[in-house]
Amino acid sequence: MQTTRTDPPYIPLRSSGWPARRAPKWVFAAAAVLLAIGVAIGLAHHPTAGQRATDLHTFLHELTTDVQSCSGGVRESLYVLRQIDRGASHDMTTATSVARTAAANCSPANNQLLEDLTTVQPTESLASYHLGRAVTALIDWAAPRAGQVAADVVTVLASRGQPGEAAARAALAADQRKLDRQRTVVDRALAPAIRAIDPAAKPPVLYG
Repeated sequence: MQTTRTDPPYIPLRSSGWPARRAPKWVFAAAAVLLAIGVAIGLAHHPTAGQRATDLHTFLHELTTDVQSCSGGVRESLYVLRQIDRGASHDMTTATSVARTAAANCSPANNQLLEDLTTVQPTESLASYHLGRAVTALIDWAAPRAGQVAADVVTVLASRGQPGEAAARAALAADQRKLDRQRTVVDRALAPAIRAIDPAAKPPVLYG
């Protein structure tokens, strides 16, 4: 004979816990904003080649603009001295004024553009090239080295035909050599970025 099963019928149990709460909409909105910020930061840390090139050109243009009055003044100072030495000009007053103005323009205290140079900072896209070193080297080129060369021209002009002329010219030549060496420091600091990003880019023109 078959035995009749008397198991009680299955009845599913109800959960005795609190019902699950759904996250409010503002949580999802906040998460979306944080994600967007994260993406933006990621893009900022991975600039394109075009962005780097643009940033480099802007940086070099700023350096050139800030130093050009000092650099041009040194060039003009040496030019008027050569003109006096060759006999092409006898205007000692103008020549001396040119050299004195150049010496003043190579001091951040007298030249707003050079003062601006002391605050120049390369963008984050160029951070790996450590271009802050180039800014420091360029400031050192201008003050005191370029200013000293212009001041030496003033001294040479004042000592022409005097017993101290030879010493004044020797001091000018020595300071020009220092200026040349510092120009090399500037160029070397800029070279890796220029070579890697845009070999056609030009560093600031530094006379002397």
